[in-house]
Amino acid sequence: MVVDLLLGAGGIVALWAVAGLRVVRQFERGVVFRFGRVQSEVRQPGLTRVHPGVDRFHRVNMQIVTMPVPAQDGITRDNVTVKVDAVVYFKVVDPVRVVVDVQDYRAAIGQVAQTSLRSIIGKSDLDDLLSNRERLNQGLELMIDSPALGWGVAIDRVEIKDVALPETMKRSMSRQAEAERERRARVISADGELQASAKLAQAAAAMSRHPAALQLRLLETVVQVASEKNSTLVLPFPVELLRFLEASTDRAKPVEPAAAEIPPGPRPVSPEGRDEPAAG
Repeated sequence: MVVDLLLGAGGIVALWAVAGLRVVRQFERGVVFRFGRVQSEVRQPGLTRVHPGVDRFHRVNMQIVTMPVPAQDGITRDNVTVKVDAVVYFKVVDPVRVVVDVQDYRAAIGQVAQTSLRSIIGKSDLDDLLSNRERLNQGLELMIDSPALGWGVAIDRVEIKDVALPETMKRSMSRQAEAERERRARVISADGELQASAKLAQAAAAMSRHPAALQLRLLETVVQVASEKNSTLVLPFPVELLRFLEASTDRAKPVEPAAAEIPPGPRPVSPEGRDEPAAG
């Protein structure tokens, strides 16, 4: 009878000991409540033991959590209605605080992220939301991280994913971009014209010093136009070319001999009886 009682008691103790065994995985930590009071010792990964009926065991995931923030409607500082969504990456750094200080830390982080995102929208201009997201991400991370640290959660990073604009604003921005591109094209064209005029002025100065250069340029232009055989070519004959040919002809013309002198003779007499002057 005594042996049976001992065996029964031993079996109960063995069952109680086995029932208190818990396995904590590598990415988890264990928090134990004993009679409702949290134990300061956090159970590390591996096999651990609690007292059944006395302790309550909570597993806390220490992995980085990716939480999408729903799109939030807001009005920017320059009065543009936008819809912005984001994503938050966070992890637990203090398992005891996560279990004790906040009821549902994931829901709390989500609500803080939504309110912080709306606040960032109201403080920013549309250009900042579209082109300066790095600074906005840092500001949003600080706004979420401030209350999260008190809950034992650290914000790893925050990213704004998309900014949805009204269709009217998209058309206005498209027109603005088109006008900006046209302005740049006109400035580039005007700059090219300015540079070309400077080069043409230099060429004109060189041609004024050497008139033959103008004729060579004219002949080169005629050759370029004549390569197209589907048009009629009308060649102007400039005065400079005439002057050039005239000067060349004057240099090549031989010198004529001087006229022979008329020998002296009797002077002819006019009807009035006066002598006529000799010719020559």
